[in-house]
Amino acid sequence: MAGYHRVLLKLSGEALAGGTTFGIDPERVKDLSREVADVAAAGVQIGIVVGGGNIFRGVAGAARQMDRVTGDHMGMLATVINSLAVSDALENLGVPTRVMTAIEMHQVAEPYIRRRAIRHLEKGRIVVLAAGTSNPYFSTDTAATLRALEIKADVIVKGTRVDGVYDKDPLKFADAVKYQEIRYMDVLSQGLGVMDATSIAMCRDNSLPIIVFNLNVPGNIMRVSMGEQVGTIIR
Repeated sequence: MAGYHRVLLKLSGEALAGGTTFGIDPERVKDLSREVADVAAAGVQIGIVVGGGNIFRGVAGAARQMDRVTGDHMGMLATVINSLAVSDALENLGVPTRVMTAIEMHQVAEPYIRRRAIRHLEKGRIVVLAAGTSNPYFSTDTAATLRALEIKADVIVKGTRVDGVYDKDPLKFADAVKYQEIRYMDVLSQGLGVMDATSIAMCRDNSLPIIVFNLNVPGNIMRVSMGEQVGTIIR
């Protein structure tokens, strides 16, 4: 099989919202799950980390009045809601899936244990990794990087609304220039905001490549997983 053996797919919570401002669009979740299921059927082992922005946005106003740690814990719980939605959609397609959470909630999901997660992957199950790192002050980007390193993923593939990394926001500037490949240090020094600085530095220190691609183009998850030149690679 060409391409990668094991990938960590990072999705924003907004990716599940579809055309709505917040919440979960069932059709969008189904479409994404079909693409992921196709990749799994091709023999790629997949871990998924989903953000919680689409759920958290509904309470973000109230959270601004709260302690930062409390707000971060609310955000972690939002990722569990999204992870359960993705898992349910995958299971409805006949794909064996496990949700593993960094915050223990046994009635809802398995606790995250690194060796068990790797075993699930080896058995062909898709593992959805929820609740961030369980620690406040860490983003889901950082959680995705930590989990990718722990499960020994070959690459982090991050689905976004744009088709790669640009020198400035292509949704705001028509003259934005896209990079086919860029170094970790250049992402940090130019403050490109692809992922937070902590996650970029962790990837740099452990030589873990990141591919940023347009999630809204059907088939892109497969193309990235098969090693095709899609989006921008950071290494």
